[in-house]
Amino acid sequence: MTRRIERGDLASVLPAGGLTLVSSCSAESGVLADAVAMAGEALGDMTFCGIFVPGLNRRSWRAGAASRVLTFFQTPELRAEGARVEFLPLCYQDILREIRRRRPRAALFTCSPPDAAGRCSFGTEVAFIAELWRDIPVRIAHINPSMPQTAGDVGIPFDALTAFIEEDAPLLGTPARPADGTAAAIAFHVAPFVRDGDTLQTGLGKVPDAVLAALVDRRELRLHSGLVGDGALALVESGSLRAATVGCAIGSPALYEAVRHPPFDFRPVSVTHGPAVLAGLRLVTINSALEVDLYGQAYAELTATGWISGPGGASDYARGARTDGLRIVVLPARARDVSRIILPADAAGPVSLGRMDVDVVITEHGAADLRGLSHPARASALIAIAAPDHRAALTQGWDALSVRF
Repeated sequence: MTRRIERGDLASVLPAGGLTLVSSCSAESGVLADAVAMAGEALGDMTFCGIFVPGLNRRSWRAGAASRVLTFFQTPELRAEGARVEFLPLCYQDILREIRRRRPRAALFTCSPPDAAGRCSFGTEVAFIAELWRDIPVRIAHINPSMPQTAGDVGIPFDALTAFIEEDAPLLGTPARPADGTAAAIAFHVAPFVRDGDTLQTGLGKVPDAVLAALVDRRELRLHSGLVGDGALALVESGSLRAATVGCAIGSPALYEAVRHPPFDFRPVSVTHGPAVLAGLRLVTINSALEVDLYGQAYAELTATGWISGPGGASDYARGARTDGLRIVVLPARARDVSRIILPADAAGPVSLGRMDVDVVITEHGAADLRGLSHPARASALIAIAAPDHRAALTQGWDALSVRF
């Protein structure tokens, strides 16, 4: 029988130790995180695992001194936890494989109140919990009336819950932000590459939102993406968007209201990132990077303050779009006074997308279409879209490097 509990009762239903999968992204529950902290040492050497997004998910999921966290993105809060956090830089397909291998014993997640059929929707964050809950023996829910019922995945029957806490709480999100001049210029250069009827994959932030807003004159567009943000609302309002298959929504209250309705369809990670599914799409991927070198390799994981990410979903989509798609990387040409188009030797961190995973690189200064180009022609095309005051140094650096060729 499903048991109703309060925050202080968690240790009575959550067995100590093992791996516990937790809702994250927009569905991370402060109620359940507080319950974990209250349970403390009673949870033993439990490891908490989720998709924790920098700037959004700020909980450290600390119970007692023996508790740990397994993460695939690195937030400042988790970085500060030091050795109690295990950071694995994996793509989404491999994240799913790794969680399955470790066999979670419990799940802590947010869901909606049950509908007339007795099913609770996972709402704005479906990706991993919808994939895995049936194989997890202990299922503890924060039933949150603010969580929307979303279409697609059928959710979880109320009577399949081990226990639940019911409490209204606002969903985590990000405010809608208007595009600045740089984002709008990047979007202007992306738009010619998108045709009526294309299927798009993109991420979150000012640039992806600006790109989608620049496509409102297209028709019969589809989204197929692990994440959707407020940028999709412009496509809905213009009638441009026919369908949206997504795993998670992160954005404003307006977005969370919109995803209750068509055309949004929430699906688990085996659908949003599944190789066989992606291979069947004519996919245009639009992903951000921190830097792109003159070979056309993209870097998106390491900043001056430390790791922020693993490769995430971009590499899954790049592989899926290789046969019959188009892979676009977008980025501002500079960060303060530093060029983000760089020499290969100046790269920070590992390659996130190799030169065979990138077709077009776009900055506010234009588009470098790298398809079918030699190494020197690639470098020339990329230098042409760098910030103007960095082009001479990049040319000089490339000439010195090319002596080795």
